[in-house]
Amino acid sequence: MNFPPVEEQLAVLRRGTVDLVDESDLRQRLEASRREGRPLRVKFGIDPSSPDIHLGHTVPLRKLRDFQRLGHRVIVLWGTATAMVGDPSGRNKTRPPLTREQVEANKRTYREQVGAVLDIGNIEERENGEWFHRQSFMDCIALASRYTVARMLERDDFQKRHRERQPIAVHEFLYPLLQGWDSVELRCDVEIGGSDQLFNLLVGRDLQSQEGQKPQVCLTMPLLEGLDGSQKMSKSLGNYVGIAEPAPVQFGKLMRVPNDLLGKYFLLLTDEPAERVEALCRNPLEAKFALAAAVVAGYHGAAGAEAARAEYDRVHRDGGLPSDLPTVAVDAGLMRDGTLWLPAALAVAGLCSSNSDGRRLVQGGGVRVDGTVVNDPKAQLGPGSYVLQVGKAKAARVVVPGG
Repeated sequence: MNFPPVEEQLAVLRRGTVDLVDESDLRQRLEASRREGRPLRVKFGIDPSSPDIHLGHTVPLRKLRDFQRLGHRVIVLWGTATAMVGDPSGRNKTRPPLTREQVEANKRTYREQVGAVLDIGNIEERENGEWFHRQSFMDCIALASRYTVARMLERDDFQKRHRERQPIAVHEFLYPLLQGWDSVELRCDVEIGGSDQLFNLLVGRDLQSQEGQKPQVCLTMPLLEGLDGSQKMSKSLGNYVGIAEPAPVQFGKLMRVPNDLLGKYFLLLTDEPAERVEALCRNPLEAKFALAAAVVAGYHGAAGAEAARAEYDRVHRDGGLPSDLPTVAVDAGLMRDGTLWLPAALAVAGLCSSNSDGRRLVQGGGVRVDGTVVNDPKAQLGPGSYVLQVGKAKAARVVVPGG
């Protein structure tokens, strides 16, 4: 197999990365790969802990796609065992365990959406249940003996929870060991993860060394802030863009990306060259149109992106709503954790009689935010200006402070 020159590969693989442990090792492996015509084995573990993924989840997937396009062997490891344990990374409390049935159901829908980023027919798919489900309790004890509690407490999130007297369950200490052992079983050259995963990836290096394998290269990607501009993209916070959402919904949401995050969104979610991104970001409005068009086209095709732009223009620029909409500034005292509950926003804007009435309208599908239907009664609005519409006749502009 013919691989691109090493420097060309490194330029692609460095884009957007946070940690690369270490680049000299990666360079050596890429050189050997070209010399021997052997692709690197590149692992990405996915715990199917929820049925849907959003743009934040696609950041490491896109890096995996880079390796795939460069000719390397991509391994998607489904954490059918580790999802039942729960990854404690970045959490301030213990994650509730899932049943095997929940994991399998989540995996089915998750896999369909992963296929929107990767060439799903050209990857190696494995499940860590292959080895963990057949191991005994004594095997677990033997694995646990390889790391000390002191080493586990080097993790930032464990340190924080220990310092704040937040409970840490014993099984959470096992998670990094389980993830690390996956790399031993798969003999990985490279493992990709979010920047909050670095500790877990380094555990894989340690275990591989203990087993006489060459330690994997660890490559981490940034965590993507959501539409509120501050907190990590999350469905529970309502600041997300789902990759399975309709094109007009995606487009409308991406037009709300804070100006200071436009460069990061371009870097992590598109293939636009840095020079063009820099030029685009000089005009934030045009940059948002370009970003929304590029991202939506990736999941719905060019025609879908064009239709979404036309719908956005109809609502916001071509008189779909009156030009003299009443504008309501929200009192900061109504916000919680930097966001405003959508039903509360409707009540503040005078578009419903109460929060409970707003919840009912949202659940009934009668509410639009910036031209897109939102039917999640838990939806939150981050700092910014929003056009809220109830039915066809009632609308107002709401300005949420902050940001």
